[in-house]
Amino acid sequence: MYLSRLLLNPQHRQVQRELADRYQLHRTLMRAFSETLPPEERVLHRLEIDPYSGHATLLVQSQTPPDWSHLIEKPHYLLASPAVKSLNLAPDEGQKLFFRLRANPTIKTRSDRHPQKKTRVPLVHEEKQKAWLVRKGEQHGFRIIQQRVSNPETYRGSKNGGSPMKFFTVQFDGMLQVTNAEAFALAIAAGIGPAKSFGCGLLSIAPVR
Repeated sequence: MYLSRLLLNPQHRQVQRELADRYQLHRTLMRAFSETLPPEERVLHRLEIDPYSGHATLLVQSQTPPDWSHLIEKPHYLLASPAVKSLNLAPDEGQKLFFRLRANPTIKTRSDRHPQKKTRVPLVHEEKQKAWLVRKGEQHGFRIIQQRVSNPETYRGSKNGGSPMKFFTVQFDGMLQVTNAEAFALAIAAGIGPAKSFGCGLLSIAPVR
């Protein structure tokens, strides 16, 4: 597994357009990979903007080594050379870890107008957001010990010129405990929750010392 760290230039016009339309940012990132990725491959990313400097740091996780030459060759798109490192994540069952996750917490419901079709409804209340993450932990081999919710954002974009879409997202930080190492490793690789093409789902972890 590979983790890339890209420092974007918020003054660059293309960066500004992509920050306003997160799916376009996803398309730019995917140019670093072959069009024929393995079926199980899931490229995940998370954008973090420093509230003081305004710098935009993009973290990109992939199973395949990325080629960032198309961004390096673009004048002033990046503020520094891409940093890429190889990861060998093998958490043990019972291990406690700090975590960060930008997610799109939702539930699926049926509307009165379209009872045969389920739609995603965002969870905008903190208690329901926290309960959503607890349920995800039960599904993906971890138990939440501590969590806090912050930085609510609304992402906008459209896929391939389709209808405009809007996603409500929040950032989760806290501590978890691994309950099923195999399921947890799969969740890290595949991401958690919907809207992954819009920068959600990347679960970052660090050991508790």
